[in-house]
Amino acid sequence: MGSVTHVPAPPMTRPRLIATDLDGTLLRDDKSVSDRTVAALAAAEEAGIEVFFVTGRPARWMGVVSDHVHGHGLAICANGAAVVDLHRGRRIVQVRELPRETALTVVEELRTAAPDVSFAVERTGGIHYEPQYPQFHLDPGALIAPAEKLLADEAEYADEPVLKLLAHHTELVPDEFLGMAREAAGHHAEFTRSSPSALLEVSGPGVSKASTLARCCAQRGVAAEEVVAFGDMPNDLEMLSWAGTSYAMANAHPAVLAATTHRTAANEEDGVAAVIERLLELPPAG
Repeated sequence: MGSVTHVPAPPMTRPRLIATDLDGTLLRDDKSVSDRTVAALAAAEEAGIEVFFVTGRPARWMGVVSDHVHGHGLAICANGAAVVDLHRGRRIVQVRELPRETALTVVEELRTAAPDVSFAVERTGGIHYEPQYPQFHLDPGALIAPAEKLLADEAEYADEPVLKLLAHHTELVPDEFLGMAREAAGHHAEFTRSSPSALLEVSGPGVSKASTLARCCAQRGVAAEEVVAFGDMPNDLEMLSWAGTSYAMANAHPAVLAATTHRTAANEEDGVAAVIERLLELPPAG
């Protein structure tokens, strides 16, 4: 029997925008979107509430939601490095790149701090990685070479902007690796994590889910106080702090639970949908 999680009462006024993470938040563990969640998102848009998907995923991995979107066709991907139009073939419409020189500096400094680290380079057209890096079954066309070569001026695909650098370690504890990396190279770029393993995600200076969401909201005249956000991992922290109202999933990382005042049910129990139903005063799904 699944656990029962209390869902606090929502704010008194309806938000103008809902910003939700995907993995561990909107998606079930099998990466599906439940019928209840699809219906709740559609009801939110019908009520005039815009929906943004805000994720660490690249644009090419957005099929999990692009097959279910109605009006909600905007996604903020790669932890804020790309804004994607899901209604136009997952086309990237805005890029906030990680400068190549900055990425090379991070590679150098992390190799010194954690010699067994391995890297991947996420570009607008796909991911490429070092031989030691865990391979992505979803990206069979990746180039495999040392990060320094993948980031070189003369590298294949060098004309494609770098969205983020990924750093993996097989032995370090994830949060300890994050702290070590920030101490070694945090003055060059933004470091975060969303994986249960020791996998760090590195973005350009000032680039995060929160900063790109704030830009998109400003373009629409939406204030932070008019946003409700959902998340579960450290890469959601800035977004949850920026939004006027934020919810941590019951399955969230301890740092996320500590940073938010509202809780909802776990992703496996449709926690996002439960809050939307309360916001819209809809009857709970049976």
